[in-house]
Amino acid sequence: MKRYNVAVVGVGAVGIEMLRCLRKRNFPIKELRVFARSAREIEVDGQIYSVRAIVPEGFNGVDIALFAGTEGEKGAAVTFASEAIKRGAVVIDNGADFRMDPKVPLVVPEVNAKDINPVRNWFLGGSRDISSGVKKYKGIIANPNCSTIQMVVAIYPIYKKIGIKRIIVTTFQAASGAGRAAVEQLFSETRQIITQSYTGSLILDSSKNPESRVLPQQLGFNVFPHIGSFQELDYTTEEWKMVRETQKILHDNKIKISATCVRVPVRTGHSEAIYVETKKLVKLNKVKDLLFKAKGIKVIDEPQNNLYPVPLECEGKDEVFIGRIREDPFNKFGFWLWVVSDNLLKGAVLNAIQIAELLLSI
Repeated sequence: MKRYNVAVVGVGAVGIEMLRCLRKRNFPIKELRVFARSAREIEVDGQIYSVRAIVPEGFNGVDIALFAGTEGEKGAAVTFASEAIKRGAVVIDNGADFRMDPKVPLVVPEVNAKDINPVRNWFLGGSRDISSGVKKYKGIIANPNCSTIQMVVAIYPIYKKIGIKRIIVTTFQAASGAGRAAVEQLFSETRQIITQSYTGSLILDSSKNPESRVLPQQLGFNVFPHIGSFQELDYTTEEWKMVRETQKILHDNKIKISATCVRVPVRTGHSEAIYVETKKLVKLNKVKDLLFKAKGIKVIDEPQNNLYPVPLECEGKDEVFIGRIREDPFNKFGFWLWVVSDNLLKGAVLNAIQIAELLLSI
């Protein structure tokens, strides 16, 4: 098997998981380069990685560059992705910079794998004409938002075979979706509440150690419906991502989607309550059968035995888990799904590496 020079850009929560996942899946690596803002050594599961300070020349000879996610680092992804492409690499970007660019494929392998073909053909074509690659395809494949990925994996079997008119989704998103600092905030707040003298209130004094709060509200013993910034119609950027990214992935701007995204005090694992209204009448058993047979999905649906997906048990697992599959008693076209997935794996790292495997036809 041919081996490739691979770069991982970023060593936060997603970057660390990328290193783990590359090893776990035995990705055909000839040389691995790890980049971050500053040079240092890191240890991941007992293995030492030498992290280089990111510079354009660092991408010389790189075949595939996995960007762990640079949202919030102004211009970083655009600048260095461009430099990587100029040097003949394909960039698979986990950030938000390129997702809605019409020239950039936005891919979930179980759903729209064929969308990578233009980039794949350029990459495997041999000559790698840089100018045409950058101009026509940009040499970039974008990884969707974590909450979008698990939703489209879950609904796609129904969409493909039956058709979907409308989706209404409420997400329950873990702290790790906001990065390592958000997880530390959750743990810190939880410790403070548990150890402080009981006063009848679980509210922490936000004026103390304000620098430790990276989320807009206290997360310990709390939930709040605010992920991203508020935009048009008072929907957040996270909520609009679920709408626009899903429409792009499905190539369907007519599907109606409305989302409410909520941050919950969970370390890792996003949960979603998804209401699907189909275009055609279909029996519940048919819906269940489609989901049982679908690639990348594991159904756990025995409510009478208290068996359904929960984030605690889905952490560290690759699949998208579905349970609580049930009809709407007042709408014969309506169904509910409860969907859980590890947001750092299928919601980010695993999806990106699956894209890379598609690129190489593994």
